[in-house]
Amino acid sequence: MNKLNKKIFGTLFFSIFAAVTGVGIVVPLLPVYAHDLGATGIYIGLIFGAFSLSRTFFLPYFGRLSDKKGRKPFIVAGLFTYALISFLFLFADNVATLITVRFFHGISSAMMMPVILAYVGDITPIGSEGLTMGLFNMAMFLGLSLGPLAGGVIKDNFGLNVSFVCMGFLALTGFLLTLFLLPPKKSEHIICSANSLIPWKQLLKDRAIAGLYVFRFSYATSIGIIWGFLPVLADSELSLSSSSIGILVMIGVFVSGVLHVPMGCLADRVNKKAMVVTGGVISGLGIFAFNWVTSFNDLFIANVLFGLGGGISISALMALAVIHGNKTKAMGSVMGMLTMAHSMGMLLGALSAGLIMDIFQLRQAFSFGSIIMIAGAVIFFICTYRKGVRGRRPEVGDQGSGVGSRGSGIGDL
Repeated sequence: MNKLNKKIFGTLFFSIFAAVTGVGIVVPLLPVYAHDLGATGIYIGLIFGAFSLSRTFFLPYFGRLSDKKGRKPFIVAGLFTYALISFLFLFADNVATLITVRFFHGISSAMMMPVILAYVGDITPIGSEGLTMGLFNMAMFLGLSLGPLAGGVIKDNFGLNVSFVCMGFLALTGFLLTLFLLPPKKSEHIICSANSLIPWKQLLKDRAIAGLYVFRFSYATSIGIIWGFLPVLADSELSLSSSSIGILVMIGVFVSGVLHVPMGCLADRVNKKAMVVTGGVISGLGIFAFNWVTSFNDLFIANVLFGLGGGISISALMALAVIHGNKTKAMGSVMGMLTMAHSMGMLLGALSAGLIMDIFQLRQAFSFGSIIMIAGAVIFFICTYRKGVRGRRPEVGDQGSGVGSRGSGIGDL
């Protein structure tokens, strides 16, 4: 496969952009809403953690199943369910209901997210892993950056329920796009049969994949802390408006999003491992800076620094994931593992920050996030050292027969 199928890629790009923008609309509002309902720090953590907990259990299952059954059925069903559950937030008027809705929202997310990423990996041209994944990550990160800004404005002017409705309709848009524009399953190249799937044990023993997993886990832990408790910090200590909080949550993700394409291009030409480690250190410094913020401008700068690190590291990380997904002929399984790492990190970040807020001080949660982020970068380096994850373009050619034919069927996501 030499060229990217622009129709499939565009469909997946705009579908995930719509769905993620809807989630971004609600993310900065949930902590404050839960706090107003009387939720303590640990319950705010549970509201965020319930989503990640359910995703964690189901992500590997759906990713692996799509390697056998095809991608489209899971993507379409996942987006439809995601849209329906989004509207249930309208009826979540207490903490227990919020936790329950978030739990089932996570299951629907698990059905689509690793499969969409695997589909993108299937259609990625050899040698362009960084650029292709950078473009696709841009859709997710820009959606998550524009969503919080829109959510703050919508809540201030129209109320919280309108924000929930917008989330539901945007997810429904993604469902309709994939339903009508993605080719039927029979035109896909099914990567594996039930008997040829690489065993989980073998995947888990791969040090390079373990390094990717640990870094993604560490980065997601930091995101969980920032998304869950930056709004609380800004509201309770700095008395910022919902619109201002939306801008703050937006800016870090936005900076990361706009960097994904140029950093993806760079990752196709330079050492990917070095980019991952460098970005991880910068992100660690960014989240540590939250300890000293005293104003909107301070929060703004800390978020920009964290987003800069993410922009440098994540495109290179996902390019390596595509390479290893093709090498093992288990793209869905590898993407399922990475999205599971993301969910587990978000869960740990939300819950640990909630406990630290209740037992110590809220700001100390950001110090914890910094330690986790730096440790993740170090462990990634150790796991990938001497394992052939050299990151330069020749590594793609080194895939040899492990990659084989990328699939003569479906084009590119």
